[in-house]
Amino acid sequence: MMERMRELIDLLNKASKAYYAEDREIMSNYEYDALYDELVKLEESTGVVMSDSPTVNVGYESLEELPRERHDKPMLSLGKTKDREELRSWLNDKEGLLSWKLDGLTIVLTYEDGKLLKAVTRGNGEVGEVVTNNAYVFKNIPHMISFKGQLIVRGEAVIKYSDFEEINRKIPETEDKYKNPRNLCSGSVRQLSNKVTAERNVFFYAFNLVQAEGEALDVSRSAQFEFLNGLGFDVVEYHKVDKDNILQVISDYEEKIKTYDIPSDGLVLTYEDIAYGKSLGMTAKYPRDSIAFKWADEIRETTLREIEWSPSRTGLINPVAIFDPVELEGTTVSRASVHNISVLKNLKLGIGDRINVYKANMIIPQIAENLDGSDTVVIPDTCPCCGGQTEIRQLVDAKSLYCLNPECMAKQIKALSLYVSRDAMNIEGLSEATLEKFIGLGLIKKIRDIYYLKDKEEKITEIEGFGKRSFDNLIAAIDKSRETVPARFLYALGIPGIGLANAKVICSHFDDDIDRLSQAGIDELNGIQGIGEVLAGSVAVFFANKEKLELVRELREELTFRKAETVKDNVMISGKSFVITGSLNGYANRDELKAVIESMGGKVTGSVTGNTTALINNDINSSSSKNKKAKELGVEIISEEDFKLRFLDA
Repeated sequence: MMERMRELIDLLNKASKAYYAEDREIMSNYEYDALYDELVKLEESTGVVMSDSPTVNVGYESLEELPRERHDKPMLSLGKTKDREELRSWLNDKEGLLSWKLDGLTIVLTYEDGKLLKAVTRGNGEVGEVVTNNAYVFKNIPHMISFKGQLIVRGEAVIKYSDFEEINRKIPETEDKYKNPRNLCSGSVRQLSNKVTAERNVFFYAFNLVQAEGEALDVSRSAQFEFLNGLGFDVVEYHKVDKDNILQVISDYEEKIKTYDIPSDGLVLTYEDIAYGKSLGMTAKYPRDSIAFKWADEIRETTLREIEWSPSRTGLINPVAIFDPVELEGTTVSRASVHNISVLKNLKLGIGDRINVYKANMIIPQIAENLDGSDTVVIPDTCPCCGGQTEIRQLVDAKSLYCLNPECMAKQIKALSLYVSRDAMNIEGLSEATLEKFIGLGLIKKIRDIYYLKDKEEKITEIEGFGKRSFDNLIAAIDKSRETVPARFLYALGIPGIGLANAKVICSHFDDDIDRLSQAGIDELNGIQGIGEVLAGSVAVFFANKEKLELVRELREELTFRKAETVKDNVMISGKSFVITGSLNGYANRDELKAVIESMGGKVTGSVTGNTTALINNDINSSSSKNKKAKELGVEIISEEDFKLRFLDA
């Protein structure tokens, strides 16, 4: 039953997201209602309601502060070892459970009469913070369970690596990115607004049943896990072990952690026989029924060959150690971040020094120690990207190096990303992350350098994930971009307020002559239909700047312009605003129809407003969010065929 419930929740949530957020349907209303009714019946029969069930409406709430609460019993840490044989010896002739030691935030959940009553963090082991409000929005936590007595369960709140990377991907500034999933999870669980927590995709994995009132579950750990699983909890992955198979199971975990999506910093071994474990009592610091196993870091000695200074969009210049390649945890490693000037100085690094390197948590390359400590690395006084002056700044407890030049290309990453984007020069293979790598390696110092990357094959193909095929595809995309239309080029220059549609209108006025455009005064620009005083001012100011004009001159030497295909002026479309949604029949995609509208002086936007002329949707009767908005605002909804008849064929 629980498996079917999870399947239904997943299906229904995907259908809702497609319907309300993406304006598409993956199932009919009839199918949705049937599956929803099935889920309701299963929830009623099992007494379990999960937090992400579509039958639950969780209201968002903000608190002034998180209240604190003392735990009934202190939550002790575990004894630790990195020795596999010691772990085997600890188990002796007993049977045990070996499970992941998840790297997140420990939470204690209390249920009363089948309902989640409270959630409290571990805190310092004696006093924790009450985070019940936030636990309600964990992705996989039961709001209601079938067990009606008091139930207390401990587990780990975690954020998966995939979600962590996605959250960081949306943060533009390097310094603002989260350092690791554990820190992000800790901050997410302890938010004052559970709306923020809900956006962070926090999961909960139970690892200990503290109490189940009236239930005789003190026989075995595996029985407790099965009990919790039956109530709807996800439990930490575990395996039964004895002295004969424990070393093999450890090896299996070691292999799995290389691709495991949930952060883990080791394993936990617990006696399967609960009564036996309790009989051992505890030390002043640790319980004797469990022990933690920490991965022994695989350390390799190598030689430091270079410190690469990698500038970022905020001006921060990060030191990166380049060393002779070594094998670590199954992969070849030749670079490791040194983080900042303080770390570099503490390690006393010098070119040619012998260093020990390892992978933190078997993932992130780090320098463990410097065996020579020559301390001869010279901190650059100029930026490796632009040659501008640098300075060392003290931030909190660490010193970091910064570039002071506001025009440094590393700081212009957004402008560079716009230049290569699909609607601009359309250079596939130059993502923002790739551009940052190229800038950091000194391969791109100004936009024109893109057209000379073909001369940097050796250095580019040494970059992780950039083989010969990727390089060839990139160069082909760059060469293809050399022939373009003036409107795309104008848009690519990043003039404030000038989108592709406006760029087409402006270039059309000047008959695609960039020289005429660059010499035009603000009055002439302001006289172009659809281009107001503000946009005209932006264009005039841009071309009045000598440095910008030089940029245009440099880039034009690399490009060949062709005339844009023109369509006769259409008074029915010119100056009107449209929104396109849903699938199309007569056009390859929405972009193709958008191009037609814009070529005739019309405008296409992403959302329906009071200024929208019409919403184009072949499913006129759809209850999508755009259709609903159009009806609320009195905006006409027309089909693709209606659009052609009324606006193109009129």
